[in-house]
Amino acid sequence: ATVTGVRPPARFGELILNGSKVTGFSEKPQSSVGRINGGFFVFEPEIFDYLSGDDTTLERDPLEQLASDGQLEAFSHDGFWQPMDTLRDRKYLEELHALGSVPWLASSE
Repeated sequence: ATVTGVRPPARFGELILNGSKVTGFSEKPQSSVGRINGGFFVFEPEIFDYLSGDDTTLERDPLEQLASDGQLEAFSHDGFWQPMDTLRDRKYLEELHALGSVPWLASSE
C-alpha cells in the first residue's frame, strides 16, 4: 500500500521567539516539518486481507497493521494540497475556483 504524504498548510501565524522577543513572524506558513496522510492511496489486492468488514476504519487497524508489517510506503507530494474537511476549507477552495486559480488541475500545456 502507498499513502500520499503531504505537508499541511498552517492554520495559524508562526512566531519565532528569542525568550519573549518576537524575532520573526510568518502568517500561515506552509509546514516544513513532518507529513500527514493526504488521503490518497494506492493498494494491492492484498489490502482485503487487512479489512474485517464494511465497518473497518481504514486509518485505524488496516493502515497501522500495514505499517507494522512493513507493507506501507509513502509518496511525498510537495505540490498543491488543501483539505476540505470544514466549511471554511470548502469556501476557500470555491474562492480559488471562482478566481480561476485551480492549482489542483494538471496543466494541459
